[in-house]
Amino acid sequence: MVALLLLLSYGLSYVPPKSYALISTLSLSVPLLIVLNILFAVYWLIKLKKQVVLSILVLVVGYNQVLSFYKFSSESTPKSEDTFTMMSYNVRLFNVYNWINDKTIPTKIQEFISEESPNILCFQEYDSSTNLDFKDYPFKHQTNPSNNKSELAILSTYKTLNSGFIDFPNSANSAIYADVLVKSDTLRVYNVHLQSSGIDANVDVESLDSEQSNKLLKRLRITFKAQQSQAELVANHVAKSPYKVLMCGDFNNTVYSYVYRILKGDLLDAFETSGTGFGSTFDFKYFPVRIDFILADQSFKVGTFKNYSVPYSDHFPILTELTLHK
Repeated sequence: MVALLLLLSYGLSYVPPKSYALISTLSLSVPLLIVLNILFAVYWLIKLKKQVVLSILVLVVGYNQVLSFYKFSSESTPKSEDTFTMMSYNVRLFNVYNWINDKTIPTKIQEFISEESPNILCFQEYDSSTNLDFKDYPFKHQTNPSNNKSELAILSTYKTLNSGFIDFPNSANSAIYADVLVKSDTLRVYNVHLQSSGIDANVDVESLDSEQSNKLLKRLRITFKAQQSQAELVANHVAKSPYKVLMCGDFNNTVYSYVYRILKGDLLDAFETSGTGFGSTFDFKYFPVRIDFILADQSFKVGTFKNYSVPYSDHFPILTELTLHK
């Protein structure tokens, strides 16, 4: 049964939530199904049972999905004078509501950014009222803090030629973009923050009763439908871009989802190219969750990819090195 569920789950990224919302929420269970199938494969192998063939076959069929969950190794691309770095980080309003019992969180984030010094920096859940001084970034594009939207910001050491905003109707979320001049090339950078379900990272899933579970599923169905509309808005905008595209952000969904497939399109996932391990970007206590991404046009070589387990938000920052093919 577990093997069959995993096999069926491989097609979930093609299921539009607006049509099949309940089925699409099953994409969240894919990591668990992968782990269970691996455990069953080991168990059947030890017991010398023929069921091991089915478990292994299902894992082999979903080879790419398994690698999206855990990367055993990464490619190594030499740096060049044209290499630059890009970081994405959901900073959770710089802890303005004291979710973390540490008043120095804003300063720690600022020091962390200063130490890593990415050339292009994308913040989700930014808070301009914190008045942090990112003095190494002369170019900045951000959402208007008065428009009742969750703030986004793109900071760059490179000149910004143009910028814009993609509104998500009936949502506190949105996307922004900036056309950045890197050396002699103009690149379009998107910073995307899709709808959140509002589920706390530390929710005690095991203690939920049937009524609470139904409310949770209903909330997820609503969220996934909204995310589909939002992802399609961004994907349509990307399709009209006159420049090579870089995209990052908090998608609030996994690599097995419909919205990830729509946003990724033909872009490279920097983690899948050069990351290692689980690549977890969200501090969820039950299993590793990767919902923050850096995607790049295939014209780029993806160098190193880093996940930082710094405890300054409920998300972890990610950074990659990029070099444009000449």
